[in-house]
Amino acid sequence: MSNKENNAFWYVVYTKPRWEKKISQKLSEKNIENYCPLNKIQKQWSDRKKIVLEPLFKGYLFIKIEEEKKWDVKMIDGIINYIHWLGKPAKVKDDDIQKIKRFLEEFENIEIVENTTAIGRTVIINQGVLMNYKGIVVEVIGNKVKVLIDSMDLKLCATFDKNKLLTV
Repeated sequence: MSNKENNAFWYVVYTKPRWEKKISQKLSEKNIENYCPLNKIQKQWSDRKKIVLEPLFKGYLFIKIEEEKKWDVKMIDGIINYIHWLGKPAKVKDDDIQKIKRFLEEFENIEIVENTTAIGRTVIINQGVLMNYKGIVVEVIGNKVKVLIDSMDLKLCATFDKNKLLTV
């Protein structure tokens, strides 16, 4: 492995909306290694069905570039900025990029879902007789969440659909 490859890291850049594929092509033309994960989605029109490739992470693109050259890519039209973590451009492990690639090879019609109901998180119930009560998530099972509600010197534990809870 050359010294040049040792100093190259994967970064995430934020792009203009719907420019992910276009920027990926521009980067490839400049010999900059990049990865735009594409999700295979079956689209239904009135007369036909077709598999289309859409970016999995809308507005984001992975770039592998040397540390010293990372700011040069911001000059490419369509790249807005790096995604930052703790005040610095976020680095992504090679392992994580490989996991995304393997996942996309195996599955189609992937949906990105935000995990807002983590164990230990405080939630507010927004429907039913316990509406507006606060509780703590103690278990997550698929779309169901078990919530511990501390009220009237009693501890109640109830299971709710995720869509009936608001994260505090």
